[in-house]
Amino acid sequence: MQELIQDALGRFADAPLFDGAKNLLNALGYQSDRTRRSEGVTEFLEIQKAQNKLTERHLDLLGSWQDVALVFQVRDEEVRSAGDLGEGGFDAGRVKSFVFVAVDLASGPYSRTKLAEMTRAVNRLFAMPVVLLFRCAERFSLAVIHRRAHRGDHKRTVLERVTLVKDVDMRDPHRAHLVILAELALNRFVETQNVSTFDDLHLAWESTLDAEELNRRFYGELFEWFQRALAECRFPDDGEGDGSLERQVIRLITRLLFIWFLKEKRLVPDDIFEEAFADHALKYHAPEATDYYRAVLQNLFFATLNTEIDKRAFSKRRQQTHRDFTKYRYRKLLSDPDGFLAKLKTVPFVNGGLFDCLDDFEGEQEGGRRIDAFTDNIDTQGKELQVPASILLDPEHGLFPLFRRFKFTVEENTPLDQEVALDPELLGRVFENLLAAYNPETRDTVRKATGSYYTPRRIVDYMLDQALVTALGERVTPADGDADFLGERLRYLLDYEHAYDDADELFDVTEKENVVRAIANLRVLDPAVGSGAFPMGALHKLTLALRRLDPVNDHWARFQKDLARERAATAFERPNEREREAELLEISKTFETYKDSDFGRKLYLIQNGIFGVDLQPVASQIARLRFFISLIVEQEPSGDVASNYGIRPLPNLETRIVAADTLTKIAVRKQMGFADQAVGEHIARLRRIREMHFNARTRNEKWGLRKQDEASRRDLASALEASGYGHDEARYIATWDPYRQNTAAKWFDARWMFGVKEGFDVVIGNPPYIQLQRDGGALRRRYQREAYATFAATGDIYQLFFERGMDLLKPRGTLAYISSNSWLKAKYGESTRSFFSSNHTPRVLLEVGKDVFDSAIVDSSILIVQEGQLQPSSDCLALD
Repeated sequence: MQELIQDALGRFADAPLFDGAKNLLNALGYQSDRTRRSEGVTEFLEIQKAQNKLTERHLDLLGSWQDVALVFQVRDEEVRSAGDLGEGGFDAGRVKSFVFVAVDLASGPYSRTKLAEMTRAVNRLFAMPVVLLFRCAERFSLAVIHRRAHRGDHKRTVLERVTLVKDVDMRDPHRAHLVILAELALNRFVETQNVSTFDDLHLAWESTLDAEELNRRFYGELFEWFQRALAECRFPDDGEGDGSLERQVIRLITRLLFIWFLKEKRLVPDDIFEEAFADHALKYHAPEATDYYRAVLQNLFFATLNTEIDKRAFSKRRQQTHRDFTKYRYRKLLSDPDGFLAKLKTVPFVNGGLFDCLDDFEGEQEGGRRIDAFTDNIDTQGKELQVPASILLDPEHGLFPLFRRFKFTVEENTPLDQEVALDPELLGRVFENLLAAYNPETRDTVRKATGSYYTPRRIVDYMLDQALVTALGERVTPADGDADFLGERLRYLLDYEHAYDDADELFDVTEKENVVRAIANLRVLDPAVGSGAFPMGALHKLTLALRRLDPVNDHWARFQKDLARERAATAFERPNEREREAELLEISKTFETYKDSDFGRKLYLIQNGIFGVDLQPVASQIARLRFFISLIVEQEPSGDVASNYGIRPLPNLETRIVAADTLTKIAVRKQMGFADQAVGEHIARLRRIREMHFNARTRNEKWGLRKQDEASRRDLASALEASGYGHDEARYIATWDPYRQNTAAKWFDARWMFGVKEGFDVVIGNPPYIQLQRDGGALRRRYQREAYATFAATGDIYQLFFERGMDLLKPRGTLAYISSNSWLKAKYGESTRSFFSSNHTPRVLLEVGKDVFDSAIVDSSILIVQEGQLQPSSDCLALD
């Protein structure tokens, strides 16, 4: 079947649109003579106009169409006959049928969102589902829409999610694309699923194109590989206690997954992950040897992706450049070192911290630690490293062949459109699955030990809608004074389902600017960030709102320039005029370069508005990685080496998503505050250093700023003690190093770690569920001294997250959590119920049951609460 499909795809690349599309569908087993040939786009539009179905919006969307063909219609009769021709005649009013429409597009590329937008527009013109076959140059995309009956009017249908099989190379299709298309074959459905009616067929298509099932299959295969890697690989001890091997393998997977996404953007050569490349590039290549991992992958990680193109070179050991981890190593392992370096010259510098070598600058005799063991001294410093080539390259069991069996996409799926491919959200799912073997002592599922569960996207979106609408409503004054109508408009603005309607027309000019500025000033925190589902959801929602309100970034760019001038004027260590102008120039360049993308919007939101904390360092790393991919997706590569191939290096997010214990607070003398001048000056200096580090690009620049950070923290600690702050607090501040990727702080304070003094507008997340009396009451003893009002010895840790979340909010801020609902009924929940009823304003309580999480066994509920006792409204809840 796959060979037949591949042949049909090849002919589709050259054939006339109608003939090529019909031939491809015939190869899949779909045939019918119910067709309506047209003379192309003009006639198609005239027919729709005559039926009063065409709007200016449609004309705008379809402006890139060069040709269109209504290929045929498939109904019950075709399904039952499984290939026999039907009666003839196109039935335009038949709902229980598919209409296949083929479209030739002008030269692209076309984003998933754009294709989904066209699909939705065309489906509004027909009574039945329309399956679109988009052809653009030598790429083909299949788009299918989910339609359901309107709940209030059975005569109407609601258009929901669009699913795409996107960018199939018709000359050389990806194996995963051939598999997906073969699974859509009518004969397969008839034989394996007893499909005999159109309704059966519709359900079979939806099941086959379900991205969730694809994800589950990938997770299962990757977890099997993870277990093999634990048995076959060896890494140096990372010094962070039990689970070092598991952490090292998870880190390896994280780095390689990110590179695979880069490969989807054609930023990394595809062939370096092939056995043939290893045979050619290495002097000695054997399945059991570690040479491939050292000479190819480590050089790719640390000396290529983490090094500017013009600074890439091999190390010279006589100059002790072993302390510079941005230099190439393992020259003696390579057949042609200079050719290898030239091969990787086509790879851009990406920065971002993910590929920082974790080896200390200090030698082992000076107390340094080798974690990555990136060294020419293989016999000494590298002796603990073992990553057999077979674990990566073996055709049946290797990681790279596993990756090749699946199609990856750099765009995260949304509730409105999805691609049948593995998107960056899978990193979160992978994280949850890999943690199942993270506890080396008990081999217990750490999802249970840490209480972490991956929150489904539909839940994330609902909670974000509730919280962000409330938070923005607090910051924006409606022009007509109608706060309820403003809430409706804001909800519409954030709703993916309405993303292609003109939401900006609902706001006047002043309101638009006010909403844009409100978004810019919003501060969102996930105090148990996991793999980043809520921060990523917030980034997507707020970016969507900015794009719809300010499509050409006029307000957004002007706001950022004003902010840069203000920052320069008030900074404690004021930059000189040249530095100030350079920052303004960088802002202008960013918006000019990425004026047609969301890059400038996302970069600002990540830098200023979205924060996360998690006790597990690996969770923080994966959450950062998802931000990196989100920024990469907005950039289009170029062939200009001088501009780093069109890729702006990624920011450093160590001070935006941190590893720390959210529930442990620092005791601060309230009467001191930040009034002390010396303390304030040191805080301002430290904040400035960290802002510069966010945008630092080179290893030396980052290292220099980290040294300044360390000195500044010591000075701040001294100033704190001199001003009367407690010694413990000063010690915590001085010793917390945000740049250590393997360590979690034993405390959390938003002022010191994020520079957020006033609190957050939104605290949102899925806190862990762990009984305080578990493991002999270890957590009970740990947090009892924190003096939580809601503490109950027989209670659960999520109750403490409730109280801590409220403490982290600014006045009238909004908390949104999904958690176990046991606190609503159990005796140990009395203090929590009283805490909310007596001090705050619950807005929404939604029971969602057990099934919302794949592996949870408790009933869950969503709680939305506003800080403080506010004016009651009709939807306020009583929890006592």
